[in-house]
Amino acid sequence: MLKTTLEAYADSLFADRNGQARLTALKGTVELANLIPPTVSYESRGNVVIIGAEAEIVALAPQFSALNSVTLLATEVAETPERRGNADSDTLNRNNVYFANAPRVKGYLGAFDVECDIQGEVLAANLAKVAIGRECFDLVVDLTPTGVIASEIPPPGYYAIGAGKADLAQIVEDLPDMMGTFDKPKYFRLNTDLCAHSSRGVEGCDRCLDACPAGALSSTGHSIEINPYLCQGVGTCATACPTEAIQYALPEAEKTQHFVYQLLANYRQAGGESPVLMFYGQRDEASVSKRLETLPTCVLPVALEELATVGIDTWFSALVYGAHQVLLATHTAFIPPTIDRVLAHELQTAHAFLTAMGYDERRLDLFDLNEQSPYAGFNAPLLTHNPATDSALDGSKRDKLFAALDALYAIAPEQPATSSVPATAPYGSVTCQTDDCTLCMSCVAVCPTRALHAIGDRPGLLFVEQDCVQCGLCEKACPEKVISLAPGMNWDADARQASRLIHEEEAACCITCGKAFAPASMVKMLTEKLQGHSHFQGEAIRRLSMCEDCRVRDIFSTIVDDPESQLRV
Repeated sequence: MLKTTLEAYADSLFADRNGQARLTALKGTVELANLIPPTVSYESRGNVVIIGAEAEIVALAPQFSALNSVTLLATEVAETPERRGNADSDTLNRNNVYFANAPRVKGYLGAFDVECDIQGEVLAANLAKVAIGRECFDLVVDLTPTGVIASEIPPPGYYAIGAGKADLAQIVEDLPDMMGTFDKPKYFRLNTDLCAHSSRGVEGCDRCLDACPAGALSSTGHSIEINPYLCQGVGTCATACPTEAIQYALPEAEKTQHFVYQLLANYRQAGGESPVLMFYGQRDEASVSKRLETLPTCVLPVALEELATVGIDTWFSALVYGAHQVLLATHTAFIPPTIDRVLAHELQTAHAFLTAMGYDERRLDLFDLNEQSPYAGFNAPLLTHNPATDSALDGSKRDKLFAALDALYAIAPEQPATSSVPATAPYGSVTCQTDDCTLCMSCVAVCPTRALHAIGDRPGLLFVEQDCVQCGLCEKACPEKVISLAPGMNWDADARQASRLIHEEEAACCITCGKAFAPASMVKMLTEKLQGHSHFQGEAIRRLSMCEDCRVRDIFSTIVDDPESQLRV
């Protein structure tokens, strides 16, 4: 649609050099996408339940006669002379209408569970089994004022007409077509090995859980699970995930970045100047096409499945590829609160980086399609030429972000040693009260990125700041409570990437073989705590000062010499 719009205006409004270069770049840049994306399937037999006030749902029911079955669930009883004053009206069936004050609905197209409490008691009844003899309904039309499903983005097959999330006339027209088997792309890839949510019973990062407006993500207590049937592909979970445990897959973020790089390269090659990149979600394409008539011809539109599917790493990469400005175009009034919050936080972090380096924060700006454009008309890119970006940036999204930031920092008007970041941003260091640290390595055991790791050949703790995602696992796992998070940005790339010594101490050597086996402070602490324990009386306390091999040999030697010693505890 956008290319058609540009071609239509190519001989008039967009006939200048930048307009022609833009048209050439958009036509000549191959959009990389998954040719055969993984999918999930919904199966609907056309069994619908309509929920709402009795008078409304009874009046609406005949319009869905083409469906397989229509079940009516009234949350408010219609006032009639014969019913007035009848208190026994909760969960009764009158003229094929069921009644329940507070029904509970969960599920998705082809698999909606509807439960009702019987006679006001918490004794759930499966309405589908009662009404149509099946385990679930396929479709839900909800006329209640607030909706019975609280998700900001409703699941497929659920139409919250009363809450204003669906249009009644459109639903009446479309619902008869919602019978059959339907495929939907599986928008994400999940790698639990990279996840910072939980480790060894300790819970840490929950950014993705807070970022999903569709209720598709949940925690088992040990890992994150994503319900592909509820996932609507908004991409906020992947944007919020600091470790890439969740990756957007339609297309992958890496393909989007390569497209951005090639688009800007093709635009410059065609003679275009002062490129401004404008990201937008595909649902806003009609609005973007209309706004292009009023925007400068140097604005290059880039369609995404959803605006929030790319984040700060892609924005900064575009700036180092030569974009003068990056605009995020949307209808802000219609963004669900969760998506708005994720985008705002990501933009706040980006602005913190820009202003710390002395750059204008408008280089990255949110663009409301109904308001005046934030196009700033910057005369030059942040980077005129950088050998590091003669090709698209590679690596993880953190690798790309830090590479872009380091390139911008090298020529920045201001070059602070450190700077602050917004709360919960996944950048920063850790502090350790070394006087009380026993080097038990609990923090190392739970660290998902190996930002914290052991020295190896002697008791000591090392830390790589660039790898720290501020998940909090180390802080919660520390038995001495001596580790705490320190959010912030270290602009010294060498120091940020180096293994920094956090704590080191003398090793305790085995009193039998002389092998170094543990931190001296840990052996001392255990000896003091366990010297009164019945298992460590007499010579047994010496085993705490032995390495693991000598400790086992000493135990078995005692058993051979004095078998009854095992009974004296």
